[in-house]
Amino acid sequence: MSHEHVSYLELLARGAATEAYDRPVLLARASGAGPEALAGLEEAKQLALRVRAELEGRRRREAELSALFATAHDLAGLRDLDAVLRAIVQRARSLLGTEVAYLSLNDPAAGDTYMRVTEGSVSARFQQLRLGMGEGLGGLVAQTARPYVTADYFDDERFQHTRTIDTAVHDEGLVAILGVPLSLGSQVIGVLFAADRRARVFEREQVALLGSFAAHAAVAIDTANLLAETRSALAELERANDIIREHSAVIERASEVHDRLSELVLRGGGVHDVAEAVSEVLGGTVEFTETPAGAVRRAGGHAVRAGDDWVAAVSAGGEHLGALVLRGRPDLDPVDLRTLERAALVTSLLLLARRSAGEAEQRVRGELLDDLLDAPDRDRSLLRERAARLRTDSDAPHVVLAARIDRAGPAGGAEPSGRESADRQRLWSAASHLAATRRGLASARDGGTVLLLPLGPGESAAELARQTARHLGGALREPVTVGASAAVRAPLDHPDQVAGAYQEARRCLDALRLLYRAGEGAAAEDLGFLGLLLADSRDIGGFVERTIGQVVAYDGRRGTDLVRTLDAYFASGMSPARTKDDLHVHVNTVAQRLERVGRLLGPDWQTPSRALEIQLALRLHALSSPVAPG
Repeated sequence: MSHEHVSYLELLARGAATEAYDRPVLLARASGAGPEALAGLEEAKQLALRVRAELEGRRRREAELSALFATAHDLAGLRDLDAVLRAIVQRARSLLGTEVAYLSLNDPAAGDTYMRVTEGSVSARFQQLRLGMGEGLGGLVAQTARPYVTADYFDDERFQHTRTIDTAVHDEGLVAILGVPLSLGSQVIGVLFAADRRARVFEREQVALLGSFAAHAAVAIDTANLLAETRSALAELERANDIIREHSAVIERASEVHDRLSELVLRGGGVHDVAEAVSEVLGGTVEFTETPAGAVRRAGGHAVRAGDDWVAAVSAGGEHLGALVLRGRPDLDPVDLRTLERAALVTSLLLLARRSAGEAEQRVRGELLDDLLDAPDRDRSLLRERAARLRTDSDAPHVVLAARIDRAGPAGGAEPSGRESADRQRLWSAASHLAATRRGLASARDGGTVLLLPLGPGESAAELARQTARHLGGALREPVTVGASAAVRAPLDHPDQVAGAYQEARRCLDALRLLYRAGEGAAAEDLGFLGLLLADSRDIGGFVERTIGQVVAYDGRRGTDLVRTLDAYFASGMSPARTKDDLHVHVNTVAQRLERVGRLLGPDWQTPSRALEIQLALRLHALSSPVAPG
């Protein structure tokens, strides 16, 4: 055997790189070897390279078999699905020699696909990627249940590109991508990928190897699902056994609660008495709430789980009155659930009985207010006697308020008659409750509701109107517009004033709707000079006081001429130069006086709407002031 042939054996023995096999030929050529010797060396080189390739292939197959065997061993002792899937992806990346490998799973509930495991990824956007079914290379693999490979992802038009996927792939810098399906029977549950950040060609053996890893991954997922289902079934069996053991004790508790609820109804107990009794029997805390969640409403008469709580709707005739909430007992057996539902039924009966009594009182309150509006000449002592039975505060100043539900404003179309009737009923019910709370009266009238409410200490009609609009709007979850009258002193002593005050409140309500202020509350005093026009009393003094009272008072205290300066200022077209000529003062004096006016009336006193009201107040002030003797 020649020295050169020995050299090739040495190269094979130490696993030299492919380039090293050219060196013996180059050395022989440099030493002057003849053509026959060079041809022999070239033939030996090719043979050595074939042997080297065969050895490399065998080593690679051994590594692949070893990795697949290790994966099968992982599956045999499956404890942590994430750890098994991560090992599969790591081995696939190592054996295929790619920079990145990753595995995505389908999410049937969300209708998309998400990244489950990534290896070698550096982009957070890529690691959190979710893509719709059928999108990207992975979508093509999932649709066809076949492997797909692209040497250059962005130039490949075989699959559907989307901005979201392309942006994530670009962030990761991927170019060549191989994807193989994860299949359980005929169902594709995900895709296993190997990818490089440079163009490359994946060989058929590499596609087959990645497919083998994908099969192992599918088996791991299926095994984990079976284990989870088995554990769930065992848990259900254990729970059923517990229920059977405790069934006797539960029936005794149900009998006890039935007896206690029956006793409560017979002796006229209330809602909180029911909650207390059920709390003791069920071993938790039961509370009544008037605002059950939508899921509870849809559940009908059945109790439903809400986190760690149980909620049973309290309803009657399709109307939801509230709910019983049980806390501290996240696990209830069927008999305990029926106990909670039975308590909700008893609660609804008690609430209906209480409502009947309340509605009777509301009707009586409405009838008294109707008499004040329609028959003010009735015997005042009888009116006072009826008011006393209703515990109204008849001696305090009262305000008449007109209220209406407003959805579309003054330009909106008419409501369907059925909806309008229901709205009136709801508004009357909420207003009656408010009136009873505030020791006032309420009645349905003229498509809306009228209220007669006492003023609190220091409270104005405008403040009461705004409070009422907020309260009724919040109770009905609809915009409620409220117009208020001026205060009526002791309405039972002056019943003839109540009807006039109601007309004033209605005019104020109409003005609010015309001004597109639906859902607000206001009195005539809020509407400035428009309120003056609306009020029957024509409270000129009050309007002047609200508009320029501070300026008039300042002149009275300091002996200044601010009112006369204002009058001249508006008469001259709001020109300081012409104002100083009319008053025969320096222009700086005019500026100083106008600055003082601004501090008294506010910075917006020269806006068109304020200026109009100020000029009207100046004119009314001049007309109402005594004329000095000439």
